[in-house]
Amino acid sequence: MSDKTLLLQTLERRNRELEVLIEIGKALTSTVNHEDVLNLIMDQASRLLKARAWSLLLRSEETGELTFEVAVSPAAEKLKGRRLPRGQGIAGRAAESGQALLIEDIRKDSRYVDMTDMTSPFETRSVLCVPVRSKDHVLGVIELTNSPAEGVFTKADLQILATIADYAAIAIENARNFKRISELVITDELTGLYNGRHLHALLEEEIERVRRFGGKLSLIFIDLDFFKKINDSRGHVVGSRTLSEVGQLLKSNMRRICKPARYGGDEFVIILPNTDKTGAMTAANRLLSIFREHTFHDDDGHAFNLTASFGVATYPDDARTKDDLIRLADKAMYRVKETTRDGVQAI
Repeated sequence: MSDKTLLLQTLERRNRELEVLIEIGKALTSTVNHEDVLNLIMDQASRLLKARAWSLLLRSEETGELTFEVAVSPAAEKLKGRRLPRGQGIAGRAAESGQALLIEDIRKDSRYVDMTDMTSPFETRSVLCVPVRSKDHVLGVIELTNSPAEGVFTKADLQILATIADYAAIAIENARNFKRISELVITDELTGLYNGRHLHALLEEEIERVRRFGGKLSLIFIDLDFFKKINDSRGHVVGSRTLSEVGQLLKSNMRRICKPARYGGDEFVIILPNTDKTGAMTAANRLLSIFREHTFHDDDGHAFNLTASFGVATYPDDARTKDDLIRLADKAMYRVKETTRDGVQAI
């Protein structure tokens, strides 16, 4: 091969790389849906890096496990969503060390975990694995594999994949930051529950669902009993921590489909989709018992208890609008508040 031919081939490759990187850059500004962006990034990468199979695995911050987020291979459907224990295989080693790995022949490397070969007839020979990093934090890895027919990956492949991994890191961070900001808009900072403004939006959605498909929707309105005494006697710091703990109690003791929110002050509301009056009363009485049995503590470690008053209303049995449903659940709660406290009533 002449020097001129080699130069032309190099220029053509560089042009293709530039085109791909420009397309990836455009993708980063086109959507905050990280799955769409990552799929597009990996699709563009396939124009440059001829691989039989490739995958992008995201790393859990809590456990260090890797999960197949994007997979293109003969075993793609079986791989997507599967997890690799921390440090397992070449991908796990790359995630733990933060270093790229180029394996020319996996038969000579004991780090390889053959998840692809376990689920398809595809025989893996060469592997290229690059960490997806944000500063000093590993978000995941991109792994490319080839069979003997496709040949081995090169250092030039590693360099371009490292650049693509940087773009993938930007996409992941953008999506996570957007999610955090979105959550701040709809979440009460103190309790971690939905805030009152978002409660109204959620309730409108659930009422519309009942209108279209039928069924029942219930609401539990909760007011903490004598909460002002906690602030007055134990201080506002303890009061705030107590509200936060109440939020966790509600979140951890309701079904996943239920939507608890801090309505304001020491008032809370829980939306119970697909729940009639009987089911809502059962849920409210269970929470009543949980409050009675739970022990809170002040800054000096002194224990204290806190009860609550509960009101229940159901759509469409009791109300025809969102505002009426809230008002009637609140009214039922006040009947408890004005009589016994520490109880449950339905409208």
